[in-house]
Formats: sequence, structure tokens, C-alpha cells
Amino acid sequence: MCDEELRGGIPLIGDAFPEMEVQTTQGMMKLPEAFKGKWFVLFSHPADFTPVCTTEFVAFQKRSKKFADLNCDLIGLSIDQVFSHIKWVEWIKDNLGVEITFPIIADHGNVAKKMGMIHPNKASNTVRAVFIVDDKAIVRAMIYYPQEVGRSVDEVLRAVDALQMTDQKKVAAPENWPRNELIGDEVIVPPPRDIKTAMSKKKGPSCYDWWFCHKKLGGRI
Repeated sequence: MCDEELRGGIPLIGDAFPEMEVQTTQGMMKLPEAFKGKWFVLFSHPADFTPVCTTEFVAFQKRSKKFADLNCDLIGLSIDQVFSHIKWVEWIKDNLGVEITFPIIADHGNVAKKMGMIHPNKASNTVRAVFIVDDKAIVRAMIYYPQEVGRSVDEVLRAVDALQMTDQKKVAAPENWPRNELIGDEVIVPPPRDIKTAMSKKKGPSCYDWWFCHKKLGGRI
């Protein structure tokens, strides 16, 4: 039995995003082809017309320009009919003054099952899952929250930013980068691979030890 069968076919970090055709509020779309050359965030919510999900959609929309600045699009999903999505988006605009401009997948359960989004013991409701996919259609991060707890959209945005930065600069991002409690907006450099280099860094001005050195980024993306 292959690894994919053992884990139920759910893509993991480093896997190619599975090809699929989906019905959305902006028409039929082929994923990941629709976002070719771009990063995208696929996020699921338990259901339309629910308070926590509404707060999340407003937050995603208000930060959509920041995602776009990172060459990253947004696409939502729940197991609701497209008519429900359309009406809910209309309600958000009419009552909260926020126009949702990104597409929302109307799933019949196939996508949610394939992506591991079904909430255990909650019928067909989807968990609050987030898949961050890069411009080569590779899954780079996965975040799951239960139905009862809204996620932080700022953290999703930070994760996209950090992934792109580490790709470009070949460094690592510390906790809550770029606002880390120890090193601020600095980044962590790869540890040395030989004893001589390790010992030379042991007492460096930007090192806590040879395995923990940091530096200024020197220009963002």
C-alpha cells in the first residue's frame, strides 16, 4: 500500500496540489490551473450564514490587497450550494459594507474529503482548514482550526510572507517573524556544516551559539 493510500489521499506539505474542477461563485474553475504562476490560499469554513465564518470572511477580504501584493489569491470553500454562497456574500455587503471579491467553492463533499476538511463528529461540516500553495502548485503549509475557534487571518498572511522570504533569502523565519521577542525582524541563518566554521561562529556578535545565528534581512521581497 502506498503512502497516499495510508493517509487517505490527503495532500501533505511538499505535495503537489491535486487537480480538480470546482463550482464557485465566479463560475467553474480548474485548480490549481486557475492560479498558474501565483500563490493561493484555499480556506474552508463550516457553513454560510454563521457568525464566526462571517468574521473570517470579512477579515480575509479586508486583507485581500495585502495577499495580492504577495502575488497570492484567495479562494474559500464550504459544503453549501452556490446559491447559498451568493446570498451570504450579498448579505455581508448589504449589512457589513464589505464586498467579497474572491471566489467561494460550492462543494458537494468531494473536495472536502480529498483535502481532509471534514469535521470529525460534525456531520458534513468542514473544519477551518487553510492550505497555502505556492506558484509551482506545491502545498507549503496547512493550518487546521476546529469549528468553534476562528482563525487568525493575519497569521495566514504572515505565513505566506515568511514562506516567500525564506525561499528567496535561503534563511529561516523565527517565531512570529518579523516581530520575534528575541531577534525582532532579523532572520536565522543556516547552521554551519563543519567544526571549524561552527567554532568560528560560537562567539560571534550575532550568534547565541554556533547553531543559533541571526542577521538583518537586507531587503524584503
